[in-house]
Amino acid sequence: MMAPSASADRTVASERVLVLDFGSQFAQLIARRVREQQVYCEIVRHNITAERVRELAPMGLILSGGPASVYADNAPQCDPELFDLGIPILGICYGMQLICQQLGGKVESYPAREYGRAECHIDHADPLFDDVAQLSQVWMSHGDQVANITSDFVQLASTASCHLAAVKHRSLPIYGLQFHPEVTHTLEGSKLLGNFLRH
Repeated sequence: MMAPSASADRTVASERVLVLDFGSQFAQLIARRVREQQVYCEIVRHNITAERVRELAPMGLILSGGPASVYADNAPQCDPELFDLGIPILGICYGMQLICQQLGGKVESYPAREYGRAECHIDHADPLFDDVAQLSQVWMSHGDQVANITSDFVQLASTASCHLAAVKHRSLPIYGLQFHPEVTHTLEGSKLLGNFLRH
């Protein structure tokens, strides 16, 4: 009789992903997309402490979008110690902006709110984009953008109106997407989420 594989031996708890909700209309949809990848997912408050996350020991964190501007007074923030836990993190829209700002980048308001389909170009190969077409349709919904990133980050993808459509940290397992991979209008969003969860 063959011994069970390591993947078969994992418990549901060991595959838990936490979605930090920053007021996104898509938070429930993000969780559903994660569950469709056969990974257990919970939505938690955006201000969950790093200590509590350490206790829950998730395999990854996803920071949702949200209607606020990260630079505004009283804008929802996350515990900055989350970035020191070594847990893979994916920031989506507001979540990406928050990551970049808390780690030294700058977020600015742009003259026109971007809402709708855009063509995303992969500028640098990365496991996050495995099996994703170099040019594919994504869904944007934002009025702010990351204007610049520190040298700790690498730009991965861009659109015609958003130079920093996807980024990753050079040494930490932290990624950011300005677009929404969880909606069906992002044609290869399921692949992106699957790559984050697997890799």
